[in-house]
Amino acid sequence: MSETNDKPGISAAIIVQDGRVLMVRRAVKEGELSWQFPAGAVEDGETPEQAAVRETLEETGLTVEAVKLIGDRVHPKSGRFMSYTACSPISGEAHVADDEELDAVAWVAHSEISEYVPYGLFEPVQEYLDGALLREA
Repeated sequence: MSETNDKPGISAAIIVQDGRVLMVRRAVKEGELSWQFPAGAVEDGETPEQAAVRETLEETGLTVEAVKLIGDRVHPKSGRFMSYTACSPISGEAHVADDEELDAVAWVAHSEISEYVPYGLFEPVQEYLDGALLREA
C-alpha cells in the first residue's frame, strides 16, 4: 500500500442510510477539514475496508459492513494517502463515541453536502453519493 510522509494511510467510511450520508466533525480541525467521513489510520495487517469498519465503530458506535472500495488518492488538503469504502449500517445508532476525536455527528442530505464540505468531495465519492443518495431519497 502507498504511504505518504511515512504515515499510514487513512481509510474513510462512506455510510448511507435513509437517503443521508454520515459525517463527523473533528474535535480538532485538520486545517480546513472540519466535517468529514468517519476515518482513521489503517493499522498493520488491516485492509482499508477493515479499517473503515473499525474506525466507524470506534468513533460513532455504529456497526457497519464494508460493501466496496470506492477509490483512493493522496488527499489534496492533508497530503495523506486516503481510501474510501462504501459501508452499510448493520446495528447501532450513530453518536459521538470518541469525544477526544469528535464533537458531533450528522446525517447529511445530498443537497446539504456542500454546506459541510465546501471545497467539494473526491470525485468517485461524489459520484457514488449522487447515485446512492438520489436513489434512496
